[in-house]
Amino acid sequence: VQLQASGGGLVQAGGSLRLSCAASGFTLDYYNIGWFRQAPGKERERVSCISSSGGSTYYADSVKGRFTFSRDNAKNTVYLQMNNLKPEDTAVYYCAVRPTFGVATCPPGAMRYWGKGTQVTVSS
Repeated sequence: VQLQASGGGLVQAGGSLRLSCAASGFTLDYYNIGWFRQAPGKERERVSCISSSGGSTYYADSVKGRFTFSRDNAKNTVYLQMNNLKPEDTAVYYCAVRPTFGVATCPPGAMRYWGKGTQVTVSS
């Protein structure tokens, strides 16, 4: 069972990145999936969550309107499109999954598997 996050990098403010989270060893179909981030010296923040069906999403106020979460169950992969990036988006981004159905809820304590993070750095 593995989650692999990728797509991070260094970008200027206003730029875009697309993060991917690929699962192996299990299928994402029955999981809510969340993106979390943690900046140095700060607590982990829940950025976005998508329901197992893809019909429900959650975005933190800080990213609403700029980030878009999508899932491709056929590829067993999810994506976080991040546009209009800001320096305050700089953090290590993690994906995690929660086995559940229904609306997009991803409380950190309920996430079953976590991937290794990918660094996003936004320069001003």
